[in-house]
Amino acid sequence: MSQKVAVLGTGKIGEALLSGMIRAGWATADLLVTARRPERAEELRTRYGVTPVTNTEAAKTADTLILTVKPQDMGTLLDELAPHVPADRLIISGAAGIPTSFFEERLAAGTPVVRVMTNTPALVDEAMSVISAGSHATEQHLAHAEEIFGAVGKTLRVPETQQDACTALSGSGPAYFFYLVEAMTDAGILLGLPRDKAHDLIVQSAIGAAVMLRDSGEHPVKLRENVTSPAGTTINAIRELENHGVRAALIAALEAARDRSRELASGKKD
Repeated sequence: MSQKVAVLGTGKIGEALLSGMIRAGWATADLLVTARRPERAEELRTRYGVTPVTNTEAAKTADTLILTVKPQDMGTLLDELAPHVPADRLIISGAAGIPTSFFEERLAAGTPVVRVMTNTPALVDEAMSVISAGSHATEQHLAHAEEIFGAVGKTLRVPETQQDACTALSGSGPAYFFYLVEAMTDAGILLGLPRDKAHDLIVQSAIGAAVMLRDSGEHPVKLRENVTSPAGTTINAIRELENHGVRAALIAALEAARDRSRELASGKKD
């Protein structure tokens, strides 16, 4: 039996998920979308052949509702949905920081909720999506969420108590790598390279390093040591990174991201 899935608030991540599901074999007739602007809804219809609906229509007709609006807009959306969502609907939240209890308190008693933190590499089918069950979500609900988000990358189940840490590490993670590449590109220009050549050197190095981390089975310390010869160039660079407290700064940055995720859960916007 086909299952209708609705993506509510279809922005970049929602669209990436939608296109990934279609590539994975989901029938467009079973996919519904909502968007704030009518022209955006029509764009999605034209591009993918899916059906734009209102939030209320999605709540009444879809078996699974994937909520991809911003965390600060989630309460308003739930107020709109609550009168129309039967308790047998699966709710999947992609909003950073918001616990499953937030949804369970606002929807019909017993409504299953699954919390998912994905990241922007979903746009290239290389996402890392972290999945946690609410109080009423079953193994079947978790498997269904894994099937959906597996269309755009890898999935990992964790207890919900670990979601804020995963948001800091993985949800925000791509931005840290982009920041590092930006800084290294500037360094390449300072050292006399044209920007495009510095960019190509760094990006390919990053891709190669990522594949080695994924496929070699080696600890990152071992991989780093393999590059770091005695009295060579790499150890001099590593010394400067340590002198400038880069490791400590990264740890502090991730703690700050985790803390902000907790603030979002408490409703703090600023």
